[in-house]
Formats: sequence, structure tokens, C-alpha cells
Amino acid sequence: MDKQRFTKPDGRALILYSKDKLGQVGDVPSPSRVPHTANPHLRWHPFRGEWISYAAHRQHRTFQPPPDYNPLAPSPSRPSEVPVGAWDIAVFDNLFPAFAAGAHDPPALAVATAPALGACEVLVFTQDATASLATLPLWHLELLLDVWADRYEELGARPDVAYVYAFENRGVEVGVTLHHPHGQIYAYPFVPPVPARALERERRHYEERGRGLLEEVVEREAEDGIRVVYRGTHALAFTPVFARYPYEVWVAPSRAVASCASLSRDERRDFARALKTVLMKFDGLWQRPFPYILALYQAPTDGAVHPEAHVHIELYPAYRMAGRLKYLAGSEIGAGVFTADSVPEQTVRDLQAVPVNVDG
Repeated sequence: MDKQRFTKPDGRALILYSKDKLGQVGDVPSPSRVPHTANPHLRWHPFRGEWISYAAHRQHRTFQPPPDYNPLAPSPSRPSEVPVGAWDIAVFDNLFPAFAAGAHDPPALAVATAPALGACEVLVFTQDATASLATLPLWHLELLLDVWADRYEELGARPDVAYVYAFENRGVEVGVTLHHPHGQIYAYPFVPPVPARALERERRHYEERGRGLLEEVVEREAEDGIRVVYRGTHALAFTPVFARYPYEVWVAPSRAVASCASLSRDERRDFARALKTVLMKFDGLWQRPFPYILALYQAPTDGAVHPEAHVHIELYPAYRMAGRLKYLAGSEIGAGVFTADSVPEQTVRDLQAVPVNVDG
């Protein structure tokens, strides 16, 4: 993997990654040459016991522009965030961050406040605006894992970052504002509530059993086989027996490792194959682009040791059976109790039946 770092005219960072030698690239663009500053802040929610990020400038972010004004497609003649060149994946500082290294002086309020320190990055998967993770060649997904690992290590080494979270929102059904295939990386100054709660359960299990909770789940799902979508030498994709969403799938390495950075080359290759298999089955099941949220969970970078952590991806589709949208409603949002309208053993059979050619 080749990696080159640049600075945009407005001061934001741009990193280009390539499977081969990158070579020369065009002028590095940005919306303006005025130094870009953002100052988000945190407010403490006393009833939920968690931080809320406030970033009012995000109301002005780009929203579903026409193809001719795609800011994630390289162009020398129209506004873009990425340069012309032979790069495969691009990463740059978000123009509208919810967390920023320069955050300062939060307002004094009736609740605790703090600067929303950290980072928000945009990860452009490819230059091809018509592609998706499912249609990219296998080597490209392997490169994506390398990039995720690189960002985890670099951002996680910062003193203001305790958790590095990579994700993709695909489709307007889950709120995406740019159609070009891309993901995001949030580097939080704290461990967010969802992974924090899961890690606490995993930590207790590890202390009681001497091995990871997800490690045991992967082992049981592999032995059972009923809900397995992909089984490889080093990775497993499966609909967990406790899935909350119809067609929910998890992708995990068989070996319990903390992050993408800890995966071996063979493990990354098999992990990428498992992920591509699932995404191709999603699209094949509906014969059209399939909306989902992809969430990559890794160990915190808070300076503590986390033997309980097990890197994995969770995929939450937006569609139910019969194509109806899955909305979170009163029970899910207000009470935090999910109601599943189908059982995993039924929906996984639909995915298992979709033939795919990952190497094609």
C-alpha cells in the first residue's frame, strides 16, 4: 500500500492511498482557501449519562447534490474535495465535523460541557461514483481494511482520542447525503455508549470465562451452521441468533484480535472476502442497491488493555421482508426494546440462497 499526505488550501488534511505506487496527482482542492475552523462542543445528558455533541455548522453541509456537482469525484473543473490522480482510496478531514482537534471554550451552561475534541474523516472508497463496496474487486476491499487499520493506529495514537469508529451509511433510507460511495471515521474523546456497553459485557465474560464473548459466539455459530452466510479459513459472516434487524449480519475474524491493525495479511484477505460476499448477497436479494448501516467495532484507544475486544463489523439493513422500510419507533427509541418481526433462521435462508461470485 502506498500512502501520501497532503494539506488542503483551507488547512485540512488529505491522505491518498493506492494499491500500487501512487505517482503524481493534480492540484489538491478545497472549497475555499480560507483557513477552516470548527468549534463543536459537548453537553452532558444527566438522565442518559452520556455526552451529546453540538455542531450547528453541520446544518450547512452538502445535501444530495446533482451528479455534476459531486464533491467526492475528482475534477479539475468543478468543486471537489479530492484531486485528479491514480489513487484508489482517499481520506480527508470532514468539512462539517462533530468532533475537531481545535475545539475550545465550550459554553458555560446548567449542565457539564466540554470541547468536542477528536476528529471526523471522510473516507472515499473509490473514484467511481457508480460503484459500491459490493461491486469493487476483492483487492480493493483488502485495501480498505488496510486503510481502516492505518486510520485506527494513527488516530488512536492521539491523546484526545479514546475510540476510533468507522462506518458507512448507504442509501437515503438511512440518511446519506452524498451518493458517491464513501464512509466516515469518527475519533471520539470518549468510548461511545453502544460499544462501551458491549465492551463491559465482554469484559465481564472474559474475566469469568478467560476468553472473549464474541469469540465464543463465532465458534458456536460456526459449529451450528444454520445462520452462517460465509465460512472461510479465517473469518465468518453470520446472522446472530439474537439479531434485532431482519437480515442483520455480523462479519468477524475467527481469532479474537482487537483491531484491523492486528489482523494478519491472510486474515484481512478472508475478512474482505466475507464482507464482499455479504454485500453482494444483499444486492442480489433485492436486485437493486440495498440500504444499510455498516459499523466497524474495535478496541478503544484509551490507553487501557482490552483483551475482551474482538474486531468485527455489524451490518444493519434498512429493509424488512416484502421490501418495507424498517423504522425505529416508540418501543425501540423511547424504551430501547427492539421488536423483531421475523426470526433470524428464516431471513438468513434468503441470503444463503443468493449465488455470488466474489472473484468475478
